[in-house]
Amino acid sequence: MTIHENTPVSDQTGQADDPLNIIRQGTVIPAHPLALDANRKLDPRRQRALTRYYLDAGVGGLAVGVHTTQFAIRENGLYSEVLGLASETAAKWTDRPLAMVAGLAGPTRQAAAEAQTAKSLGYHAGLLSLAALKGQDTDALIAHCATVAQEIPLIGFYLQPAVGGLHLDTQFWTRFAAIPNVIAIKVAPFHRYRTLDVVRGVVAAGAENRVSLYTGNDDHIVLDLVTPYTVMRQGKPVTVRFVGGLLGHWSVWTKGAVELFRRCREAASEPSVDADLLALDSRVTDCNAAFFDVANDFHGCIAGCHEVLRRQGLLEGTWCLDPHEGLSPGQSAEIDRVLEQHGDLSDDAFVATNLERWLD
Repeated sequence: MTIHENTPVSDQTGQADDPLNIIRQGTVIPAHPLALDANRKLDPRRQRALTRYYLDAGVGGLAVGVHTTQFAIRENGLYSEVLGLASETAAKWTDRPLAMVAGLAGPTRQAAAEAQTAKSLGYHAGLLSLAALKGQDTDALIAHCATVAQEIPLIGFYLQPAVGGLHLDTQFWTRFAAIPNVIAIKVAPFHRYRTLDVVRGVVAAGAENRVSLYTGNDDHIVLDLVTPYTVMRQGKPVTVRFVGGLLGHWSVWTKGAVELFRRCREAASEPSVDADLLALDSRVTDCNAAFFDVANDFHGCIAGCHEVLRRQGLLEGTWCLDPHEGLSPGQSAEIDRVLEQHGDLSDDAFVATNLERWLD
């Protein structure tokens, strides 16, 4: 087995070796895409290359089987294979500790079974999507979450409604944060008010020292990581921070994302944040608008990330499991624009130097 040395972000932030502590203390966790061939079948060679790319970029964990991996891997019988491939590749590529996060979806029986499968494949936590429970009341949602949490440490997931999520209020997040085996929440409603609902819920539950917050707000990454969020509890202010990011956006230009995360972590410990760092928020968001296809209500959000990886040579094409999913009209031109205007944020040189080795 060949071990590849790199400088993981966790080494720069004082994190312990335990994978759950990596999650608790905060790190970079890209949402892992799915590499397909022209027949829309799994391409194991390029799937392994993506995993190797993320590890060498210095991430602290991987999220597999999540929205960016395409929820349709389940009905296509790929869930176990894709999770296993990432876990096996990571173990062979590096010997440093890594937080492996598995996407969990579906009704309670399915989500619990997926949690069991993920745990058997070496995953340390589950990111729970509630999209399949639309129309259920808060009691039913919490019962579902508590049942799945018995199988694996749980990361909550506030998925934006535009791509299948449901609205979850402060009451839900208060009760969710009180579940003992909940360790983190990915906050991804792409909505400031709803982001505050999560913060308020965690604080109301008294769970701010136990439940870590991860930004999934791909439209607000930098500011989420440097902003102190203060809410009131029993007449006193309580301040919490996002400790890391679990992001589809970070599935591309990942080396730069790791460097940006380090800057944000350092800035968050200072009395003031440098204006140059704050200015990056709008630039990163501009890139995300192209990659995630905001102009077309996020229809091409997965294919847009695929297109960036394709241009770097990591993927062969932008194919998705659903043949109706792909780049929207005008999206490629938008990606051209942000590559020209924000190319300094990319990691093209890093990928070009290592691509052949990752594809080997």
